[in-house]
Amino acid sequence: MNDESKEAARERVAELVSEHYHRGDIVGWFDALYKEAGGDNEKIPWADLEPNKYLKTWADAAGLKGEGRTALVVGCGLGDDAAFLDDLGFKVSAFDISPTAIEWAKKLYGEKDIRFEVMDLFAPVREWIGAFDLVLEVYTIQPLPLEMRSKVIDAIASFANDKGEIVVVNRLREDDDEPEDLPWPVSRKELRRFEENGFEQTHFETMPGDEEVPIDRFVAVYKKR
Repeated sequence: MNDESKEAARERVAELVSEHYHRGDIVGWFDALYKEAGGDNEKIPWADLEPNKYLKTWADAAGLKGEGRTALVVGCGLGDDAAFLDDLGFKVSAFDISPTAIEWAKKLYGEKDIRFEVMDLFAPVREWIGAFDLVLEVYTIQPLPLEMRSKVIDAIASFANDKGEIVVVNRLREDDDEPEDLPWPVSRKELRRFEENGFEQTHFETMPGDEEVPIDRFVAVYKKR
């Protein structure tokens, strides 16, 4: 996707978010966007039909291998990161709140042994609580309001088993910065909520974004204490 297409897609996202927020609907814009895209991934700013490059850079350097371990992808969108983990040998489950996104993901990656589900982060499949060796969250925290961050992190943390790891990839902001435009980057202060859920941060790495004025991304890894 070229820069012009991405900018147009981001502008449309901002319009949809505004429309839904005015109706008191914080998450309805996700499915509205996927529906409106009509199968054209270039209308989805984050849908490159390949794994997130910051995730892949970290995974390659870390030598990440599934070896049959279980993994959950939170807010999986079109399933690109889920497919990446499947290729690495994980037994993958993935969910998104958007039925349209999940239908699209199944069409793209239906030949893979991935369990795709339509699910609200705050109303999870009971069997998934405390069930996964690896929980992956990419760009799911940052489009949600700051006042929800603790609740979001608590929900993500709940999926890891007693020896589980959580990998988080988002835009980064300083603790005292007040973000204005969606997506709202995540601060290290907010990330400390994972520690309150019984996890230890074992890795934190920043990588420059590819915008004209780069916005840092981070990859953070947490291990259950």
